[in-house]
Amino acid sequence: MANNDTIKKTITVALLLCIVCSVVVSTASVVLKPAQAANKLLDFNRNILAAAGLLEESKSVDEQFALIETKIVDLTTGSFSEAIDVSAFDQRKSVKDPALSDSLSSEDDIAGLSRREKFAKVYLVKGDSGLETVILPISGYGLWGTMYGFLAVGSDMNTVVGLGFYDHKETPGLGAEIDNPRWKALWSGKNIYAVDGSVKVSVIKGSVAPGSPGAQYKVDGLSGATLTSVGVDNMMKFWLGENGYGPFLNKLKAGEA
Repeated sequence: MANNDTIKKTITVALLLCIVCSVVVSTASVVLKPAQAANKLLDFNRNILAAAGLLEESKSVDEQFALIETKIVDLTTGSFSEAIDVSAFDQRKSVKDPALSDSLSSEDDIAGLSRREKFAKVYLVKGDSGLETVILPISGYGLWGTMYGFLAVGSDMNTVVGLGFYDHKETPGLGAEIDNPRWKALWSGKNIYAVDGSVKVSVIKGSVAPGSPGAQYKVDGLSGATLTSVGVDNMMKFWLGENGYGPFLNKLKAGEA
């Protein structure tokens, strides 16, 4: 009787098994890729709706998102742009492309981004009276990595409607409290700019005392997560300032965008 337990046969069977498994995994990856991309886009759009307080669980995300207009903004000029295909543009990837992004000086890079994209994809919510809400993609460095989210601004271009994060590496129970609905709710109704136009909204250390001077600009810091709180504060100051969406919001307010 032939011996089937030789080293050569064992290696051959192992190699064949590896090849079969590789083919199965590769095939599954290709077949499932469209579904994964669709789910990723669905979750992305869900976060946009949630940041603006528009998400209704009883309705499909696609149905709700269809009411939002997506446009490209040239961050250098603060104006809408037709130079970029809005359907194909990936803002996060564009930061790695020297043709689509600019290097930030250490003085300007308060959010720890290194580079800033030249174009941004913004989301407009319109009603019977015109533009009601603008939803802006924002990012900035926290404790362990870059935090990505959306900031919704009201029609006066000076009032926070809502805030949400869809990707971050902050510590569970501490910095990850940026996902806590109670903390996010503190942002709603806060004013952004001072009378002189400077960015005044801020995350403070501790809690905001009701009725205290400047309370309309202040948000409670996250307990035990000072660096994350500072990261969010710097993120707001960068993206709402002159190197971010400041020029765009000013033009929208003046009806010039």
